[in-house]
Amino acid sequence: MISIKSQVLNALKANSQLAALLSGPHIYFQVAPDAKQFPRITFFEMTNIGSVFADDTEIASDISLQIDVWSKGNTTDIALEVDRTMKSLAFARDTAADLYEDDTGIYHKAMRFSTIVEVEG
Repeated sequence: MISIKSQVLNALKANSQLAALLSGPHIYFQVAPDAKQFPRITFFEMTNIGSVFADDTEIASDISLQIDVWSKGNTTDIALEVDRTMKSLAFARDTAADLYEDDTGIYHKAMRFSTIVEVEG
């Protein structure tokens, strides 16, 4: 299995335009420490499946991530920067959905990305 979560987190945090839109590097793996902080981004790994093998050894994995933008307003500019950053990491966007949570008044952009990563070594 190949883990690239730290690479994704570092790339998102290194995007200065994204940090400006978030009023800081408010990007977290799975759960934000302050659920009242907006806007923010959370992400998690959906799948990590060995896809290429040689001599019973995994040499590449199919990896899918979901990145969620949480905001009290429009998510478009943040989503565009997330998309740009993920493309720079060779991820393809599989889907993106605009959601609104009536009970909280929070706008939520759910974006899914996938890539194939080869094992280094």
